[in-house]
Amino acid sequence: MISYEKEVDIDKFDYWKIVDIMNNVLRPLKTLKKTRIKLNNKLPLPALLYGSENWTIKARDTRRITAAEMNYMRKTAGCPWTDYKIDTQTAKELNITPVLDKIQGYRRNFLQHINRMPHNRSPMIIKNYRRMGSRRNQGRPLQRCLDV
Repeated sequence: MISYEKEVDIDKFDYWKIVDIMNNVLRPLKTLKKTRIKLNNKLPLPALLYGSENWTIKARDTRRITAAEMNYMRKTAGCPWTDYKIDTQTAKELNITPVLDKIQGYRRNFLQHINRMPHNRSPMIIKNYRRMGSRRNQGRPLQRCLDV
């Protein structure tokens, strides 16, 4: 079984490093919000999103990715961490889409890309793989009636 935890941790670490450098070089109070948001979309975000189509995102990863993103966005918005402000308010104020939504969009596009492939291509074969002689689906059993 392939584990993507190390890859996810490395990508998050790269994101943190780039964001930290940007916070030190481009002071939030001296740089325009629009400039900081554009630089975030061009520098650290692609480093984080590279290969995210294949990640298995756990709750721990979700919290850490959101914390890294909101750390930068709060400084961009100019609100201190002591202010009680919900992350969605900050994102709406800056008019950005959260990173986790972008990751879900990447995954959805990747799955649609695989579904458009011819049936003799290896990604499509792997996606539709079923063991010989097995009746059950591969993976975790279905839990609810809605899953059937």
